Amino acid sequence: MSAFRHGWERGSGGRPGLRSWTADAGLLRASRGTPRRAARWKTAGRPRGSGGARPVRGEGAAARPGGPGARGPGGPFRPGFWRSPLRGPRLTSVLGIVLLVGIPVLFVTGLLSYAAYNPDLARNDRTPDKGLLGFFLFPWPTEPHWLYRLTQGVHVTLGVALVPVLLAKLWSVIPRLFTWPPVRSVTHALDRLSLLLLVGGGLFVFATGLLNIQLEYVFPGSFYPLHFYGSWVFTAAFAAHAALRVPRALRVLRGRRARTEEEAAAMAALAAPEPAAPTLSRRGALTAVGAGSLLLAATTAGQSLGGPLRSTAVLAPRGREPGGGPNGFQINKTAAAAGIRAADIGADWRLTVRGGPRELVFTRAELLELPQHRAALPIACVEGWSTSDQMWSGVRLADLAALAGWERDAPGVFVESAQRAGTFRSAGLRANQVRDPLSLLALRVNGAGLSADHGYPARVIVPANPGVHNTKWVTRLTFGGNP
Repeated sequence: MSAFRHGWERGSGGRPGLRSWTADAGLLRASRGTPRRAARWKTAGRPRGSGGARPVRGEGAAARPGGPGARGPGGPFRPGFWRSPLRGPRLTSVLGIVLLVGIPVLFVTGLLSYAAYNPDLARNDRTPDKGLLGFFLFPWPTEPHWLYRLTQGVHVTLGVALVPVLLAKLWSVIPRLFTWPPVRSVTHALDRLSLLLLVGGGLFVFATGLLNIQLEYVFPGSFYPLHFYGSWVFTAAFAAHAALRVPRALRVLRGRRARTEEEAAAMAALAAPEPAAPTLSRRGALTAVGAGSLLLAATTAGQSLGGPLRSTAVLAPRGREPGGGPNGFQINKTAAAAGIRAADIGADWRLTVRGGPRELVFTRAELLELPQHRAALPIACVEGWSTSDQMWSGVRLADLAALAGWERDAPGVFVESAQRAGTFRSAGLRANQVRDPLSLLALRVNGAGLSADHGYPARVIVPANPGVHNTKWVTRLTFGGNP
């Protein structure tokens, strides 16, 4: 019989419990219930009770790399440093499966959010060096009109809700990050590098996302390229890790045998060799993590769902409600914060419309004399908040394109604002967005003139468009102006 045995035994009360014996690791622990102090068989080929074999505690531990007897710097590199009885392969596996479901949804909705900005239009591109990472881009649709509100709401709410799961998963495996010696072979070095990308990438992506939601722009650069490239690094590392670890996690959850001695030793290493007395069961720990995720979701989702639930979004940035009345719905940036002066939007304001060689100039009164149309559309922002549908009225972008000389097959348009500084003082729209009958140069909302904070004298409103591309304080429209 080999020095390795891994199988099922009946635990107390008749319940099945997965036990692993690893002579090299010097461990004996149960993956269900509380891990117990290890015992190593001096004669590894004979199980307990077969005669001639005595369990000897601690013997052989020094032979295990990173074991209690291995020389190292001490502290967290010493296995006895990590004594929580909650750690174990089952806890790690359950948390890993939850992330396996959540992270892909988070990544896909993030890609959709990126595509919604139409970054393949040069003037919209905040990541000009993306190269092959932009392979999935496609013309962002305008139907259904709530599409971006849904995808970004799911992205932000799910991201916030997964924070307790991510932190719990990192906590469950943190002893593995402090093995000694840190590198034992080329293969081990590559594995450690992948873990660095996985853990570092995950913390970076979640941290930048949370800071962006809270409007705390403390990044060493623009949020968009940092979050974009960081997400690709994290997702690539996550995919590689999942390919290697998911089969193992499923075997643990199904109570199957480990396939190799190395796999059994790796699973055994997740539990403390000398656990402290338990104060909480693993089931209790999982319940606490799940309750934390549900609480975060409940206090975040209201900013996307709107209506009476908006008041429950206590973790969303506050002070974004500009009073009551027809213009009393959420905004991201006030006119004052955008540097808009009274003269910029006063009586001398003009809108210039260009289409090839033709150029037209309109006052606001002249725009109001053109055929007016209405559209019930929300404002949805990358931070995850959105409004309910507001009733906008104004001139169709397609009608303005026709006046500029594009009577048929209106092209895309480049929109410029009176805002002098800031990332989104201009934006490009695709032809499909211009041609949609709900796409307006809005002059009024909910039966009243726009307020300065909502873009007076005129703003763009396009179905399924990110809020920052619904440009406010518009001064110029150049049809066919997108390279």
